[in-house]
Amino acid sequence: MPQGLDQHKGVFVISVAAELSGMHPQTLRTYDRLGIVSPQRTRGRGRRYSAWNITQLREVQRLSQEEGINLAGIKRIMELESQVKELQGQLERAAEAIMRLQGQKSRVFTGSADGEVTPIRRGERPPERRRGGALVLYRGQRGPRV
Repeated sequence: MPQGLDQHKGVFVISVAAELSGMHPQTLRTYDRLGIVSPQRTRGRGRRYSAWNITQLREVQRLSQEEGINLAGIKRIMELESQVKELQGQLERAAEAIMRLQGQKSRVFTGSADGEVTPIRRGERPPERRRGGALVLYRGQRGPRV
């Protein structure tokens, strides 16, 4: 696929998608009706298949012909793969959030008499010491004391 093109954008009409996937257009209609591979729709309800849909169609064909899996099984496999991808994305976002929070867990700030707070790196001194300024180590909230 040419670089810079969105692989999820529906660009192929059903006849082209059928040719690219090595299937009959009626087979693609059946897969759409069963919810196995659902292309995007135009305003006139015409199907527009993306490069990703073509990849899915080829995988459906492989599972059916090489693995002997029926359409209900293929649909379930594809649903589970989609869920796994979504959960992996959630896990990555959660890991990134944890990393950000861990970086903020123990931070050093300087404060001026007029209330200006400036974060600095641990071990650094403020660039200029103002009269009445303070150096504070913030460790985040801790659980209740027992």
